[in-house]
Amino acid sequence: IASPDPVRGNIVKALVVLTSGYQPSDELAGELMDFVKNLTEPYAHPREVEFVPELPKTVSGKIRRVELREREVERKG
Repeated sequence: IASPDPVRGNIVKALVVLTSGYQPSDELAGELMDFVKNLTEPYAHPREVEFVPELPKTVSGKIRRVELREREVERKG
């Protein structure tokens, strides 16, 4: 999602739901960012990773991205 940033305007932020057997850590966040950095353009990789227990979904199972963006704007203003 887009996350407000005072310098860049917005940055890419990844919200990650971990499967069982994994624990959130700064090391894991760094590994995920490096992995994505090698697959995408330099401007498109996540600058932040947040581990969440679940993502909001619609009745049909799609991720409610609008809700995620609204939460982030409220959190960071």
